[in-house]
Amino acid sequence: MKQTPYKIKPVPKICDLPGIKAICNWIAMIFEKHDPAVDLDDDRFSTYATLRGSSWRGKDCDDSRKDIHPGSRPIQSDKDRDSNCNGILGVDPVSGQTYEDLYCKESQARGVIVLGDSLSAHFHIPREWLNTTEISAAAFEPLPFILENEFDWPELSSITGYKNTTFTNVIHGPMNSVYNYLWQRNRCNHRDYQNLSVNGARSSAMADTIQKSLFRNQTTDKPVTVFYALIGNDVCNTHPDTFAHMTTPEQMRNNSMRTLEFLGKTLPAGSHVFLVGLVDGRVLFDSLKDRIHPIGSLRNDVTYSDFYNYFNCLEISPCVGWLNTNETIRNMTTQRAEQLSNVLKQVAETEANKYHNFKLNYMENPIFQAIKQFEKLGYHIWDALEPVDGFHSNQLGQAFSAQVMWQNLETKYPDAIGPINPFNKKIQTIFGDQGGY
Repeated sequence: MKQTPYKIKPVPKICDLPGIKAICNWIAMIFEKHDPAVDLDDDRFSTYATLRGSSWRGKDCDDSRKDIHPGSRPIQSDKDRDSNCNGILGVDPVSGQTYEDLYCKESQARGVIVLGDSLSAHFHIPREWLNTTEISAAAFEPLPFILENEFDWPELSSITGYKNTTFTNVIHGPMNSVYNYLWQRNRCNHRDYQNLSVNGARSSAMADTIQKSLFRNQTTDKPVTVFYALIGNDVCNTHPDTFAHMTTPEQMRNNSMRTLEFLGKTLPAGSHVFLVGLVDGRVLFDSLKDRIHPIGSLRNDVTYSDFYNYFNCLEISPCVGWLNTNETIRNMTTQRAEQLSNVLKQVAETEANKYHNFKLNYMENPIFQAIKQFEKLGYHIWDALEPVDGFHSNQLGQAFSAQVMWQNLETKYPDAIGPINPFNKKIQTIFGDQGGY
């Protein structure tokens, strides 16, 4: 008797299972498209904080109308309602003019956007989770918030930070940001920020997908200052053959040009775009190599050199090229980073007159200047670095970077930040916290 071959029933993909597909699609929307999960009017602004919500973009003040969102030009001068979410509305009883026209119309209001990687997103894993001398149940209380924000803290970052942390047991240091400076300079800029940074982002991913999550209407929205800040991942990877997986100068030029073409079709007239140079990551190993990593805090037996070697062995290092005990590899990685920075500088110079809706400039990475200021104040470089990954800047480092970026903007590019609004005190007196965040 001939036997029928036994057939293995295929196991269904988890995302094809009934009831799971919708959840998978929801997760994909957040972590692949980088759009807010809670966004009823599809304007890419949300009333919910995490899941790419108001931690990342200004809080929506009406999630039922797509034409009402942070950064829009006011509808009917915001006589009856706040259409741009800056907390300014109504009519001045003395002049009969709307407050929006009186205080904001001629103020040259603008927003700020960053197209970046994990540094601009402010990636941070609390050291209290790994340090046996500090670990506690309280340290894990903000875990849901941290997970829903992809281990990032954009609301405290150097470009779009807007609040002081309420989780003081797991993140330490002051908040300072380009957006906060912009808001203090002109309170009509309230809530007009977008942090479109993604952990691990490279110039290719930015051009392919990430930039598409940017929302700005050329005719109905205000100008914006954009920072293209992909400062490490084009030379950083987890692969043992790290150089074969780095972005080449030609690829960097093509990718950055694709993003500029997109911005040329997206940004309102009067905007500014800054291409930010890459970092020199050698400072990481040089300053941390002999220090004890949090996982070795109990016995003082695990240095950062040990930590980097272990992660490289597992092929999960965030940057083999710089987090490496081999000095030759570190130097060669910096050489490629400098080549890519030079590409961005050349693009800014040669393409400056091509775009009519924004001015294009190159900006040296602020970390170099921040470190110098940091050391002048008596700090050590490691005081500005994340203790867990030994790679990103921590809260203090973010604040110093923001200060340096703002100083550069004030002295070299004042037209990118606009004038000081003479009505700031009146806005504060009448509208208080302008609806907060």
